[in-house]
Amino acid sequence: MNYKKDINKNIFRGYDIRGVYPSEIDEDTAYTIGLGFGSYIKSLGKTTCVVGHDNRLSGEKLYNALIKGIVETGINIISLGLCTTPMYYYACIKLKIYSGVMVTASHNPKNDNGFKFAFDESGNCKGQEIQDFLDYILKGEFSKGLGKVTEYDITNDYIELFKTNFNFGSRRVKVVVDPGNGTSSIIAKKIYDLFPIDVVYINDTSDGNFPNHHPDPCVEANLEQLKAKVIETSADVGISFDGDGDRMGMVSNTAKFIPTDEYMIIIVRDIFTKVAKKEFLCDVKCSKSFSDEVEKLGGKVLTYRTGNSYTKAMVRDADLAFGGELSGHVYFRDRWLGFDSGLYAGLRLLEILSNTLKNVEELLDGINKYYSTEELKFKSLDTVKFNVIEKVLEYSKSKGYDFLDIDGVRVLFEDGWALVRASNTGPNITARFEAKTKERLNEIQTEFVNLINDLNK
Repeated sequence: MNYKKDINKNIFRGYDIRGVYPSEIDEDTAYTIGLGFGSYIKSLGKTTCVVGHDNRLSGEKLYNALIKGIVETGINIISLGLCTTPMYYYACIKLKIYSGVMVTASHNPKNDNGFKFAFDESGNCKGQEIQDFLDYILKGEFSKGLGKVTEYDITNDYIELFKTNFNFGSRRVKVVVDPGNGTSSIIAKKIYDLFPIDVVYINDTSDGNFPNHHPDPCVEANLEQLKAKVIETSADVGISFDGDGDRMGMVSNTAKFIPTDEYMIIIVRDIFTKVAKKEFLCDVKCSKSFSDEVEKLGGKVLTYRTGNSYTKAMVRDADLAFGGELSGHVYFRDRWLGFDSGLYAGLRLLEILSNTLKNVEELLDGINKYYSTEELKFKSLDTVKFNVIEKVLEYSKSKGYDFLDIDGVRVLFEDGWALVRASNTGPNITARFEAKTKERLNEIQTEFVNLINDLNK
């Protein structure tokens, strides 16, 4: 392995390190990141870290190279091997070792890979912390030493965490579970078979080629097999997980796609009277129907920037019982430890269903109706996309629009909104639009899509 002096700066993104294997991220990249990570946490007085990897085909190679780099700095490693990201999070909590690296590219295409990492108890690195870490690596001033590697299997401990967390009712719910051949495939059946539910599994063999569909369960197009199986088996609900297992997507018993912000409404309605603090977090992508519902219940909404590293930290720092974002990350702190787990999110929904005769769509009765687009993506160079967002902001100011600029630009109208932001996980500009009528939605969408296309050149 060689220290990579010309490491690709564009892989150091807003929430993690992520790029295409092997053109942007290879074994030398992983080794170099290991040298930097080990040296940095050593400077903080740490002696040990936790490392795991998901089931991507390049995962084990990058994992081994990363470990080699860390060990050469004198840092000891607790090696989890193949695991989901939530299993990695729990290992850090269980062992009280909060420095660690998870080798994963989450829901990205199969040829991508990357690194989620934390230096200490503050959680996953994000924003300027990641850019500062890049600068640290580029200096090349690494510690020397010889750490040791200890293998640790978190599986049984993780399963035990679920066993006493639920109170299922008398109704036996039927669910179709689709891990999408992602890493949840190694643990889903062991956990879901513990509970009084009827489960039909599809795409539940771990395969980093993701042969059946792209491993992003919050994009409706990826759930066609799930929808078909729900109808075929007359299931009450269908749920699916992403590549590394920290996110969940779902469809109802009629195979209707249920976006995460509507799932969040179901959860808030269930826990509102059971928690002391009546404030809940959503990200800037979420529908106004979520904030409307919380306010109807008498609570408050904290709207925050998108990104797992940001939203999870804010739910913790603001001491909230629950929060989430449209991309499928949700955080429970009422009975859970605050980290995002698709398997846990799914079971919380099944528990609610088991204690009522209502179906998923009936659990959403009475919410305010808006017309929304999916999250739209526009290819844009990493060197261009942030400049485009600045120009969208300038445009919005020139038009006298109200807006939030906590994450990109969310333009606020009396009858809808437009969100345009730079993706922090890939070379894209993302946008989402919402309005009270289809006609108004089309007007808002047309205005801002044309603007993006004009600026994104």
